[in-house]
Amino acid sequence: MTQTAKGRATSPDAASTGFAQSEYRARVAALQARMAQSGVDVLLLTTAADFYYVAGFLTRFWESPARPWFLCVPASGDPVAVIPAIGAELMGRGWIEDIRTWDAPFPGDDGVSLLAETLREVSATSPAPRIGLPMGLETQLRMPIGDYLRLTAMIAPAQCVDATDVVQRVREIKSEAEIAKIRAACGVADRAFARVGEYACPGARLDEVFRRFQMSLLEEGADWVSYTAGGAGPGGYGDVISPADDRRLAPGDVLMLDTGAVLDGYFCDFDRNYAISHVAKDTAAAQAALMAATDQVLGHLRPGHLACDVHRMFAEQLRAQGAVPGGGRLGHGLGLTLTEWPSFTPHDKTELRAGMVLTLEPGVEIAPGRCLVHEENIVLRESGPELLSSRAPRDLPILSGGAT
Repeated sequence: MTQTAKGRATSPDAASTGFAQSEYRARVAALQARMAQSGVDVLLLTTAADFYYVAGFLTRFWESPARPWFLCVPASGDPVAVIPAIGAELMGRGWIEDIRTWDAPFPGDDGVSLLAETLREVSATSPAPRIGLPMGLETQLRMPIGDYLRLTAMIAPAQCVDATDVVQRVREIKSEAEIAKIRAACGVADRAFARVGEYACPGARLDEVFRRFQMSLLEEGADWVSYTAGGAGPGGYGDVISPADDRRLAPGDVLMLDTGAVLDGYFCDFDRNYAISHVAKDTAAAQAALMAATDQVLGHLRPGHLACDVHRMFAEQLRAQGAVPGGGRLGHGLGLTLTEWPSFTPHDKTELRAGMVLTLEPGVEIAPGRCLVHEENIVLRESGPELLSSRAPRDLPILSGGAT
């Protein structure tokens, strides 16, 4: 097995993203403060979002499951990257100076011994180190379970502990630089949604509409389109996660398009609804209820509310409008992943704080198998929500042009 014990970034000030090095150092300092509160000696990160958050390491290579990646954040000092050699050049363009590599994939020891050596080194001042990994909801390990078990045996008496709270409480508050990136991603989607009438109309194939929508997102500046879903049907649609089929849009249909376009690593996530040729009476009533409920939350949401309070606000307002609230959560966090914590459900007690970027996503059931969902992206300020997406029109836009 070939290993490079230590490497050094060739240009530590040449970040591969639009963030200054001071931004990353502030993030690490915030994580280390939470680590101290939680008694964590080293934070071990393994996912694409956490790598980008701490190191500015942005690549689509995460789509390959063949290689694990490790980032060690010590209690003090700079992080140490333990990564496959194929990533050394890109990591070296950022601010992390200590880059340790192995030739991966390597059956039998795919970075495990190098990681164990690194963890022992950066936690050497503690007699019984606590290695923190995010283990809770909305986390993943992203290394083979067998390798993880071998690692825990190799680093004993150190123990691995849950550090979900350490990471989530820091990442959920976005800096102004992060908010600017999400706002820019929302602008890409706003412009693409404004072009839907160019190709969505009676007779257009739904799968072709989806393709054209993704093309317009790229044309308007998205780096990539990680998520596209939607639906179409008479007066509404059955779900909001389906891929497109080859059915043709018909008069009376409602078309919904939902996107998670990515710009410089940050997602937008909102949908828009369109009526094909005309709007049914019950669909118009559902749209009005969604707009009124969104108005209510935009006017009353403040830091200090709990995530479950938002669900209650939406549900109460929708019922007051004579609508049946849709099942499931009615919004969530947003940032380096398409959906982040918290979730607007009756069960999530997360306190909302200024600086959180959130989606407001009320939905109503018009009839069995027929729903309407509306979504906006906001940042929560001390004074209340600030829209990052351009507010959807109150009435459903009607698309009636000829098929292209």
